[in-house]
Amino acid sequence: MRHRVVATVSAVALGAAVLTACGSSGGGGEQGSSGPVSLTYWAWAPNMDKVAAIWNKKNPDIKVTVQKQASGDDLVTKIITASKAHQAPDLVQAEFQALPTLVSNDALADISKEVGGAKDAFAPGLWQQTTLGSDAVYAVPQDSGPLMFFYRTDLFQQYGLEVPTTWDEFAATAKALKAKAPDKALTTFSSNDSGLFAGLAQQAGAQWWTAQDQKWKVGIDDSATRKVADFWGGLVQEGAIDNQPMYTPAWNKALNTGQQLAWVSAVWAPGVLTTAAPDTKGKWAMARLPQWDPAKPATGSWGGSTTAVTTDSKHKAAAAEFATWLNTDPEALAALVKEAGVYPAATAAQTGGALAASPDFFAGQADFYAKAAEIAKTTAPAAWGPNVNVAYTFFKDEFGKAAKARSGFGAALTAMQGATVADLKKQGFEVAR
Repeated sequence: MRHRVVATVSAVALGAAVLTACGSSGGGGEQGSSGPVSLTYWAWAPNMDKVAAIWNKKNPDIKVTVQKQASGDDLVTKIITASKAHQAPDLVQAEFQALPTLVSNDALADISKEVGGAKDAFAPGLWQQTTLGSDAVYAVPQDSGPLMFFYRTDLFQQYGLEVPTTWDEFAATAKALKAKAPDKALTTFSSNDSGLFAGLAQQAGAQWWTAQDQKWKVGIDDSATRKVADFWGGLVQEGAIDNQPMYTPAWNKALNTGQQLAWVSAVWAPGVLTTAAPDTKGKWAMARLPQWDPAKPATGSWGGSTTAVTTDSKHKAAAAEFATWLNTDPEALAALVKEAGVYPAATAAQTGGALAASPDFFAGQADFYAKAAEIAKTTAPAAWGPNVNVAYTFFKDEFGKAAKARSGFGAALTAMQGATVADLKKQGFEVAR
């Protein structure tokens, strides 16, 4: 068993990672005060070198060199491999859901002493994901993807539809549209992007991974997630919504022609719609995600990343200083929006400045980013574990079959849970029942 991964975590409230016993800072002591420091930063967001150039001009004694990388699982694997060889960079751009995997492989340093003061700059649900439910801090939030509801204003008016504020209203709207226009659909259930489903489960209160008595507990098949799976599965089975995956030519055409009237997506949706549905510019609006309990508004996340310091870094304090600047300094945040096209995690940067004007595609909604900022504040905590990639793969496989058959969503969720547990055990993690 991999007992080494359970030594530093006690009871945790939020999807905590089971951490390494060593907690080492593999690269040795801090050397930032003895002379000029050179830091290497692995990142995938575009134009990060231009953002780092602002820092380098103001901080000649701490030079940051950005090395462009692939994103997703490829980067996680590369970081772990480099860390095992003690050749990791000083800083890495890491997605929220990748943090437990990197921490359990002793690849990320605890920078709580260096960045603790930045906590109040972010929504609690985002900051908690960087702590993994412990007293440590393993990264600084960089960008986020709060979920929202995007809809065609002209078609909603044409078919006499109201914007749904609850999921019950969402289902009723989908059915009302089908009754009026059988050839159209409110939206689709897509099995090719696990992140959306994870965010919807997050909104409902799901905790997919938690640490319990120094063991992992997997809660993918919990009541919150089953409620989400049953809801969408019921709409698919009834034919009230489509069952085709997103990001295909057919999906693009459905959005562009108005065959689909809405899309449950994240704050970055305008950029996708610009290329997927170019003929619909100016016809969309954004609203809060439908709620399970309107008295307790919440949203989930789809995407988002952090800036983390590796255990190999010999200049942890300097690296943490850059990570804090990058994600909290007004000039840095404005550059992130302009150059990298991200939606900043820092709440102060989510309105005004570079985000003062609405996206061109949503020019008719002047309060787009003001509304987005209010929604972002209600981001629910997410609970990630060390084998998110495995869970996501089985989601695509099992829910793909269920969506195609228009049945079996509950069985798909059970299979996803079982496969995730089996993989944890195979890797040597202890798993709680």
